[in-house]
Amino acid sequence: MIDRAGLAEFLRSRREALQPEDVGLPRGPRRRTNGLRREEVAALCHMSTDYYSRLERERGPQPSSQMLASIAQGLHLSLDERDHLFRLSGHNPPIRGGVSEHISPGLLRILDRLSDTPAEIITELGETLRQTPMGVALTGDTTRYTGPARSSGYRWFADPAVRQLYAPEEHPFLTRMYASGLREMATLRGPGSRAAHLADLLLARSEEFRRVWEDHEIGIRPHKVKHFVHPEVGALELTCQRLVDPDQAHSLLVYTAIPGSESHDKLNLLSVIGTQTLR
Repeated sequence: MIDRAGLAEFLRSRREALQPEDVGLPRGPRRRTNGLRREEVAALCHMSTDYYSRLERERGPQPSSQMLASIAQGLHLSLDERDHLFRLSGHNPPIRGGVSEHISPGLLRILDRLSDTPAEIITELGETLRQTPMGVALTGDTTRYTGPARSSGYRWFADPAVRQLYAPEEHPFLTRMYASGLREMATLRGPGSRAAHLADLLLARSEEFRRVWEDHEIGIRPHKVKHFVHPEVGALELTCQRLVDPDQAHSLLVYTAIPGSESHDKLNLLSVIGTQTLR
């Protein structure tokens, strides 16, 4: 059963504890509110200000699990705080571990400070959970995919068009890498896992995947330097740094270019193009 008073008090306390800079927002010279404003939290949670405000005022319907997940992410809650939010709302908390999509506050804080850099947070199956604006400018909005196509490895074999973003000489290696990674995750998570399900789907769909799957390769890791072929700025050579959250099996990927290089100049151009596109 929902604890409306407890839920309202908890939401207010978490909102007031967050500062604008904690979530990548400008503070502004006239701010008098302690913490964030309700409308700011509502925007971060992808819901209307009226809906969120009613929760803080002990009104409105019982929030769904999907709404609670959005609130937990928007308020940068820890896993323990997220679980507490669900229980206050009368729901069992989501499971933790490899299949969880709740991003840790630490990774979110880092991502929020990378607005001028291509970066993304992905799951162990290559599902994009969050991107910076420059990340969208580099690879497109990869959070838009649904179903199996959310996995970059699945898309590699099921949608040949995605390969156009990568230098042709990299394709054979990436084919082996994705098959190796999926085999490793399917073995780690077990026969009933999402990784095993993706492998079954690709075995039924892709002759290329069946061929490399039969090689039983394991441990093929991504190259540190990535070679992109962007449709507007052309060839890009970017170094990828990975920060791993072991509790959630999420990775923060940050793409940078060597200062003074041609790719560095192209990234600067891409930032202009990306800003214009978003506007």
